Amino acid sequence: MANSDDLKTRDLGDLTVTFGTRPNMPRIERATDADRRQGRKLAAIHRAHLMDLSRVARLLEAVKSGHAEPKALSDMVLSLDMAENFRAFGTLCGQECRVLTFHHDAEEHGMFPALEASGMPQLQAVVARLRAEHEVVHELLERLQRAAMTLMFEPGETEFQAAADIFEKLTEVVKSHFGYEESELEEAIGVYLKGI
Repeated sequence: MANSDDLKTRDLGDLTVTFGTRPNMPRIERATDADRRQGRKLAAIHRAHLMDLSRVARLLEAVKSGHAEPKALSDMVLSLDMAENFRAFGTLCGQECRVLTFHHDAEEHGMFPALEASGMPQLQAVVARLRAEHEVVHELLERLQRAAMTLMFEPGETEFQAAADIFEKLTEVVKSHFGYEESELEEAIGVYLKGI
């Protein structure tokens, strides 16, 4: 995976998390049902982020059909929980990014280091892949924020389609990333993060 500077110059179609082969976690023999239940809590957190994406999708449809102004899209992108977190961490993205970035930062600075400390090479490979995928998600969030701002000031069909295309790609990438993360970390979260 390229570094974040390289991601900024990539075409939208090339921003994906399905590059190469994703590493897989073997079953952790000592994992209990309680460990798996603990690991499944990550999916509940992800569902909240997906609800934000669904709200944006509905608003995009309303703008497209003429039932909402393009400014409403920009306002929503700037006010969603995801973006506030991202902005709080010093990026150019608006509120659409905030909660997702807070979630990713919690993973990057808390959960991932603890999982890497397990010493399990397969788990370390999964975490490295998840970190690379976070870079793609953040790039798409920044692009969506810029497209929403452009649409607010230049509410044309071209600008609307650009925002819609970025949003569609973001949704595709986030769903794929979340699914991978949930399936590969379900046991590891319960086994290795008990004290965190």
